[in-house]
Amino acid sequence: MEINKRTILWIVFAVSLVVLWNDWMVANGKQSMFSAQPPAKVAQAPNPAKPNDLPTAATPTPAGTVPGTPAAPAPVQTQVITVTTDVYKVDIDTAGGVIRRLELLKYRDKVDHTKNQVLFQANGPRVYLAQTGLTGTSAAGVLPNHNTPFTVRPGSRTLDSNNQVQVVLDAEQGGVRLTKTFTFKRNDYVIDVRHDVTNLTQAPVTPSLYFQLEHDGMKPEGDTYFNSSYTGPTLWTPEEHYQKLTFEKIGKGSADHAKQSKDGWIAISQHFFVSAFIPPANTQRDIYTKSLGNNLFAIGAVEPLGTVAPGATVSNAARLYSGPQVQSLLEGVTPGLDLVRDYAWAAIIAKPIFATMNWLHSMIGNWGWTIIAFTILIKLLFFPLSAAGYRSMAKMKTVTPKMQAIRERFKNDPVKMQQATMELYKAEKINPLGGCLPILVQMPVFLALYWVLQAAVEMRGAPWVGWIHDLTAPDPYFILPILYAISMFITQKLNPQPADPVQAKMMMFMPLAFSVIFLFFPSGLVLYWVVNNLISMAQQYVITKKFAPAK
Repeated sequence: MEINKRTILWIVFAVSLVVLWNDWMVANGKQSMFSAQPPAKVAQAPNPAKPNDLPTAATPTPAGTVPGTPAAPAPVQTQVITVTTDVYKVDIDTAGGVIRRLELLKYRDKVDHTKNQVLFQANGPRVYLAQTGLTGTSAAGVLPNHNTPFTVRPGSRTLDSNNQVQVVLDAEQGGVRLTKTFTFKRNDYVIDVRHDVTNLTQAPVTPSLYFQLEHDGMKPEGDTYFNSSYTGPTLWTPEEHYQKLTFEKIGKGSADHAKQSKDGWIAISQHFFVSAFIPPANTQRDIYTKSLGNNLFAIGAVEPLGTVAPGATVSNAARLYSGPQVQSLLEGVTPGLDLVRDYAWAAIIAKPIFATMNWLHSMIGNWGWTIIAFTILIKLLFFPLSAAGYRSMAKMKTVTPKMQAIRERFKNDPVKMQQATMELYKAEKINPLGGCLPILVQMPVFLALYWVLQAAVEMRGAPWVGWIHDLTAPDPYFILPILYAISMFITQKLNPQPADPVQAKMMMFMPLAFSVIFLFFPSGLVLYWVVNNLISMAQQYVITKKFAPAK
């Protein structure tokens, strides 16, 4: 039974590694090892406005146009309008009325901490744009789209003493005037995007309005093998709920997702941040994904605006959320948007864990000390189970000489050795598997906390003390992994030692193996485990001393 107990510990260790590896695969948009590969379905083009009919490139997008499409119109003189609020610095190009740069003023870049986090951009091969426009034609030609030159109306470009600032753009093409109005509000990551469509011809027109997010297919900067994150299109509809796609499948034409709905949103999600177009509720829309060539991809929604009579105007009021994946903010924007904060399979445990930690943080004010307080709380919660396990190990240690005698007496008869061992356990009231309880009860919390640290933007860039400047990043000097190894080594000494020398060496190797893995884990997660070990050591020492035989 001694061997069985150690075997179970190794199984727990192996299963944990497999689960973490599977979660890493899923987070990167790859197929889970625990689910069957769904049959590939080619994303159908929406009707009546087909994605391939939409303009493919907004001048002057550096990636160029899709091969085989008509050449883009000759370059026109454009202007970049810069809007500054308390949370944003946004560049809007009058060429198409495209948001081509969006800087978050309250969040630092992951790689260069001297710069702010930038979402929308058109910087060399990096392309991330928010585009809107009309699809369809009239007797006078193509309607205004995200390639059409716009003119900007004069107005303030900063909040100053106001609570909002607006940018109004106008374009006339194909006998239709399209007016785009972007409204930015104080302390708000939601941008109101209003479109007014006026028919200037003498015949009815039937335009459709599209919302499109364009992104390159490259990994984000700072993404490594051991610290990888998901970046890709996501969407939510009441019928299909939350769906996470990959650029790879979109490129192959096998992205399976909802094609039509009357509600929901489309988005580009990335580590800690998201940009989502939210069309008006209860309006029919067709959802599409497509490859634009040159390693560019798009997700969008097309909404028919109905028939617009000559001289008439129709309006559409949508929203664009572009900012951090803060749980409370996402929940207040629209249903389902909080799901982009992806806890994977651990959501059922991770959500209450973060809610508890957020409550503790509201009183403590430091996420590092919050993790320590949370660890203590978890130890108190599981105290009866862990105490039972430590009592079992303490009793096991007291009968070690008797077990050694049984092994010597029946070393040539394994069956009798097993029977005698079980009789000893029964006589001494020892649960041979009790020593596994302290690890087993902690494993779900450990795995869920891993996902909390991977998804909680609140902890991004959060310091603890001294050398720990970001609890979601690995320990830069490996101090916490070393402390973990030392604590595990002491814990092993407090446990009853295996009689088998080979097994004893394997158990001594476990702290080193875990420590190497923890070199690449978020420092907040290692902090949790170090504090957990220190408390366990104290608890185990007291209980072991209580059951130790008198000298």
